[in-house]
Amino acid sequence: MVDMRVQIGPLELRNPVLTASGTFGYAKEFEGLVDFSRLGGVVSKTVTLEPRAGNPPPRIVETPAGMLNSIGLANDGVDRFIAEKLPYLASLSTRVIVNVAGKSEEEFVAIVERLERESGFDAFELNFSCPNVKEGGLAFSSDPKVTERVTRAVRRVTSRCLIVKLTPNVTDIASIARAAEDGGADAISAINTVVGMAVDVYTRRPRLATVTGGLSGPAIRPIAVARVWQIAQQVRIPVIGVGGIFQPEDALEFLIAGATAVQIGTAHFVQPDAAIRVAEGIENYCERYGFRSVRQIIGSLDTTSPDPSSAAAISTE
Repeated sequence: MVDMRVQIGPLELRNPVLTASGTFGYAKEFEGLVDFSRLGGVVSKTVTLEPRAGNPPPRIVETPAGMLNSIGLANDGVDRFIAEKLPYLASLSTRVIVNVAGKSEEEFVAIVERLERESGFDAFELNFSCPNVKEGGLAFSSDPKVTERVTRAVRRVTSRCLIVKLTPNVTDIASIARAAEDGGADAISAINTVVGMAVDVYTRRPRLATVTGGLSGPAIRPIAVARVWQIAQQVRIPVIGVGGIFQPEDALEFLIAGATAVQIGTAHFVQPDAAIRVAEGIENYCERYGFRSVRQIIGSLDTTSPDPSSAAAISTE
């Protein structure tokens, strides 16, 4: 029997697999398709202070190895989230993490203060890294001083587990992660989407109304694994790996590179139970290779020269 528990700051997860914000709605959308008790946790769609209509269509474009999106954080605002979404999330038999975004430091604090008075969830994930909004967006995770200041301001108003989600669209993500840690974050999640663009060659127009959007899916996984490895070398707090995970082997790459947990995102558009399948595959891998706890493989990367004879895929079935 493999011990699949992992620790994210003060929060214990039954296994290291969570759903990623924006790809799992508010969980109710997957009712009847997913056994929530088999997940490590659910991360809500982003919540903002006021309702947001999001960006104009078209705002999703399929790509050869993933998708571009420019949703623009469309949501009903924090008050309706509390009244209409949180009661269902609170009923789930798994950890619940609320993803929040603001246009300013004051908005982040205001949203968290409002939610802090409520029960039914376990942690906050601060969305410092959305590339698809004009105000705020990447600003909070592209300057270490801003990252530390806003994280510290939020830390003062919540006792819950605090996770900061970072963008890969910077030159030195590790310095941003250290700033979040210095500001009081309990964990880092990385990465958010990579800025990308698609062009309709027949009309010579962009395929997204906002011209650029966020690329997700398998195409970004090598970028995400590298960023997680870089961050894990520089911070003492846990790292949650996000980006292009479809199979158990994908998640194992993140864990071996130093992630304590992972989030599954775009895969849900293809396979609603992707997170459960990944969690099962990780457990099977641990059993097959004699690991009594999933924690034994976290950060176990051997950076000596790779063995060419080990190139064959390792089955997690």
